[in-house]
Amino acid sequence: QVQLVESGGGLVQPGGSLRLSCAASGISFTSYVMAWYRQAQGKPRELLAYITTGGATSYVDSVKGRFIISRDNAKNTVTLQMNSLKPEDTAVYYCNTYGGGSSWGQGTRVTVSS
Repeated sequence: QVQLVESGGGLVQPGGSLRLSCAASGISFTSYVMAWYRQAQGKPRELLAYITTGGATSYVDSVKGRFIISRDNAKNTVTLQMNSLKPEDTAVYYCNTYGGGSSWGQGTRVTVSS
């Protein structure tokens, strides 16, 4: 079974930073492009960023320059460094393979508010 466990969310002030982590198990981690998604209340889940097995990255415009996706293949983890956070970043954040082919974890909630 594929297990994806996100952590690191919380309440942060606008302009602040958070570092999210995703621990993967039950998957041949190094064989997959990994991605971060988020779902704001009342909105569909959206892709934010992905990182290839070789470390190439891609971001949607709304987070480009503020968020950094990385992976540690030795630890089967994917991280999302979130900087210059805005209230519109408030959402539940999820990791998955690119395309969302694995079962979804519980996500980790990020609230950006003053």
